[in-house]
Amino acid sequence: MFVFGLFVWGLKVKLEYQFAFEKLKVWQNSREMVIIVYKITNTFPDEERYCLVNQIRRAIISVSSNIAEGSSRTSFKDQAHFTSLAYGSLMEVLNQLYIANDLKYISNDTVLELKKKISEISNQLNALRNSQLNKY
Repeated sequence: MFVFGLFVWGLKVKLEYQFAFEKLKVWQNSREMVIIVYKITNTFPDEERYCLVNQIRRAIISVSSNIAEGSSRTSFKDQAHFTSLAYGSLMEVLNQLYIANDLKYISNDTVLELKKKISEISNQLNALRNSQLNKY
């Protein structure tokens, strides 16, 4: 049987041990945003595949990736730095959503709905960063 990470031939497997970042609600929420952004960008025109679609997907993935990478750092200052990078990527996603709206790829309602989710994640990132800096 082939076992790799959290999957056994495509089936989710619950592992006993959780890394620190996996317990963070902000990381969980940012992963949910990845799925939402991927679904939305699937509707964009084909000519945007290697432009806006690629950029927005890379930015949203960067949010959860920076949270995970930062959690591996031994100093709270380093952790806060990666949390700041995650915040920057999140703001990049919001900007790209505005651009997608300007280009009529997504509706105003979609932008507003996603902005609410981004705002929630943004608040969580700010709280996480403040906590990390207070420990520093």
